[in-house]
Amino acid sequence: MSKFGQYNIVLKDITDGTRVNEYELDDVYFAKIDSPEVQKGKVRAKVSVVKKTDVYEISFNLEGTILIPCNRCLDDMEQYIKHSEKIQVKFGTTYSEENEIVIIPESEGSINVAWFLYEFIVLNIPIKHIHAPGECNKNMVDKLKRHITRQKDDTEDNSLFEIDDDDLTTEDSQVDPRWDNLQNINFDNN
Repeated sequence: MSKFGQYNIVLKDITDGTRVNEYELDDVYFAKIDSPEVQKGKVRAKVSVVKKTDVYEISFNLEGTILIPCNRCLDDMEQYIKHSEKIQVKFGTTYSEENEIVIIPESEGSINVAWFLYEFIVLNIPIKHIHAPGECNKNMVDKLKRHITRQKDDTEDNSLFEIDDDDLTTEDSQVDPRWDNLQNINFDNN
């Protein structure tokens, strides 16, 4: 049996009704996937297959937590995942994905959902994922503050901007004066 054999769903065996498979996606699963985005977690997956006339509808319901690095301090943080997705599967001659329809070889008659589960998890990770205020690694936050603080002006008394711990990504709102001249450009060619 392959390392993802337990995630095979034999579609040829489904004649009527709904077949439900439940999976516990844990650290072993994420280690087998061997992808850099998520390496640990505990996600419950419920996969339901319904046979329609010439297509199989597969519903994925995922809920749980994964461990990913915080964008600010790089320590691991828990990220809650809850997602539902549906795909349609048809039989054909070769494997392909067209829009929201997956075509699998009729000779095989089964689909492995291991990678679909992982993709749905990764696609639901927020772009910006940081610890709640006050939970970041204090040493890393201090180092980050030292590296992103800038002097206001060389002629002043070398005061540093104050950086708020809640959002270290804020930037100075002062506009570069070189852009002021661009405001006077007139694009009317009449």
